[in-house]
Amino acid sequence: VSQVLIRSFNSTARNRFQNRVPEKQKLFQEDNDIPLYLKGGIVDNILYRVTMALCLGGTVYSLYSLGWASFPRN
Repeated sequence: VSQVLIRSFNSTARNRFQNRVPEKQKLFQEDNDIPLYLKGGIVDNILYRVTMALCLGGTVYSLYSLGWASFPRN
């Protein structure tokens, strides 16, 4: 394998990524009365609502199934 190929492969991967940790630290450490799990933006808000809807739907369905199973058919 050529040294030029190895050198170009290693240097492109290093130049492509930026260190965005300080930006994220500022965002998540702000004191703006937003819960930590919603500080990521609109995507976090959508994921939170979908998760809550699935949890509530599963709870209601499991209670319905338990009630249906507790009354045997004749």
